[in-house]
Amino acid sequence: MAADDQEGQEPEGHDIEVHLDRLLDERGMTLTELAHRVGVTNVNLSVLKNGRAKAIRFTTLTRICEVLECQPGDLLSHRPKPSR
Repeated sequence: MAADDQEGQEPEGHDIEVHLDRLLDERGMTLTELAHRVGVTNVNLSVLKNGRAKAIRFTTLTRICEVLECQPGDLLSHRPKPSR
């Protein structure tokens, strides 16, 4: 993690918000269980969950949506930063 990354701060370069915590909570599922069922590491899902991912493969997004029985729009949303 870079020294300029701050907890709770949006990473520069994108305004995508990830709602994985809410979806997992609603389904009573842990990140570890989701990682196992999707076929990715806990670390990779944690990076996505915390908004630090720079990209996601469509195959991974597909598996997450299949396992969580959701649509991509349930998992991700665009939250533009206010103009300065």
